[in-house]
Amino acid sequence: MSKGYLCLMLHAHLPFVRHPEEEYFLEENWLFEAITETYIPLIEVFDRLVRDGINFRITMSLTPTLASMLLDPFLQERYLRHIDQLIELSDKEISRTGYEPLYHGLALMYNEKFKRTKEIFTRQYQNNIVAAFKKFQDFGCLEVITSCATHGFLPMIGKNLSSARAQIQIGVDFYTKVFGRPPKGIWLPECGYAPGIDDILKENGVRYFFIDSHGIVNADPTPRYSVYAPVYCPSGVAAFGRDWESSKQVWSSKEGYPGDVDYREYYRDIGHELDYEYIKPYIHPQGIRINTGIKYWRITGPTEYKEVYRPDWAKEKAASHAANFMFNREKQIEHLAAHMDRKPIIVAPYDAELFGHWWFEGPMWIDFLIRKIVYDQETIELKTPSEYLEDNPVNQMAVPSASSWGYKGYNEFWLNGGNDWIYRHVHKAGERMRELAQKFFSARKKGTRQRSGPQAFIRRAVNQAARELLLAEASDWPFIMKTGTMVAYAEKRVRQHIGRFTRLYHDLRENTLDEAWLKEVEWRDNIFSHMDCAGYYSIPKEEKKPERRRRALKKSQKLPKKQKTSFAKSASPARRKKSKVK
Repeated sequence: MSKGYLCLMLHAHLPFVRHPEEEYFLEENWLFEAITETYIPLIEVFDRLVRDGINFRITMSLTPTLASMLLDPFLQERYLRHIDQLIELSDKEISRTGYEPLYHGLALMYNEKFKRTKEIFTRQYQNNIVAAFKKFQDFGCLEVITSCATHGFLPMIGKNLSSARAQIQIGVDFYTKVFGRPPKGIWLPECGYAPGIDDILKENGVRYFFIDSHGIVNADPTPRYSVYAPVYCPSGVAAFGRDWESSKQVWSSKEGYPGDVDYREYYRDIGHELDYEYIKPYIHPQGIRINTGIKYWRITGPTEYKEVYRPDWAKEKAASHAANFMFNREKQIEHLAAHMDRKPIIVAPYDAELFGHWWFEGPMWIDFLIRKIVYDQETIELKTPSEYLEDNPVNQMAVPSASSWGYKGYNEFWLNGGNDWIYRHVHKAGERMRELAQKFFSARKKGTRQRSGPQAFIRRAVNQAARELLLAEASDWPFIMKTGTMVAYAEKRVRQHIGRFTRLYHDLRENTLDEAWLKEVEWRDNIFSHMDCAGYYSIPKEEKKPERRRRALKKSQKLPKKQKTSFAKSASPARRKKSKVK
């Protein structure tokens, strides 16, 4: 019998990047690279585990923006063009490296990889790899959770409660439509949490969320089990804290596994190395050199000198590092179990794109780790958060600390001198969006929807205004501005979406809508095309009386100085409904 649990959590997210107005758009490659290097390799790992009869558990978020792109026929077609180019390039590389045995073997490896990727994408899943993750969830081995609509950073956009509510509601509703069931959990974008956000989660039936370690450690009252057991917020929603030790061991390129000298070097790619005329058909049409995904070198060391990548050496390292990670978690759980009256749970969340894209051997490492946990030890059991809550319905009540992950852990990465200008525009647009919803939809009866005529035209415009606001709220833009990569693109996206929203706002107020322009904007920014924003931006009663709401929130968080640790039992939706009837 196990002594504790390990929750592996993979956060899969990309910003909504779709540019049908141009034949080739550089930033769309973010999606294409992730499909080839992360999502399909993970699908292959899960398929092999299922085929081998291995009973595993992994938790994974699939954000609405990412799922929308993966389900978009336009982007699916562009991905096929992308993978066909890689197959053609790898065919040429097989010929070019014919007299260099080590490079030739790698060229064959990439050629086989790209052809297998296309086979999985087209024939196995008919261009829809979201269906693959749904399949694994239906099998019971993968727990897919949702996130906010466009990954909006809630502590900042939450100045307008209706904006925070819309981000959460749309994310939950989109997930339910795609997966045919409501989500059990949610990934708060950038782990951004502030007291009161969990109330909105409860309204939408979400049972749990993840938070960075200091959000739990600094909770009020102090959690008895630190991050090794969840806490219930006053709303009854559970918060799971990240274990810093296990995260750093994998995430850090300097101290963690990905920086090992035998792993593939990410920053050396033939798109930047080979003769320009040779590589020209496979880079940006304007001649901008880009990564192709074909990389022949291993990390080797800290200098610019790199030796040829040896897949067999890397495979051995992946197996060794998986064993080391498991050993460390065994010792960690044995120590924790000796000091707790329940089985500890170690929550190890990572960006999914780390595995395969940044760390080429990452999916292989996951495969080794799961097999070793299942066959080589009895201390650790893989667990999802919802399974843990079912087995352990009684947990401590506490108010997590306002927090995020990233630099310093308290929102500074997403609010600083380089990106703070965003929020005054987003906040004003949020106020105006609520005004539009109230003005045009407040008298609408539930369930009615006019499909033609002037009212339908107005509804289209208001819904598109909501899409533009949601896209402007994405946390990706301030993140990019802080990191200093593709800053011009991030700034352009914010200005475009705010600009389109502002024009729609004024056109609606002045009755000067241009249908041709609206149709073009709908064609460009078509995320959540079936969304009806009326309910998302309604004004809840508590927001109409902000002072009353603030007093109630303050009262709910006020605890006596010497209050004993309190525990509460989770109530399932069915149990809550039954208690209300009584």
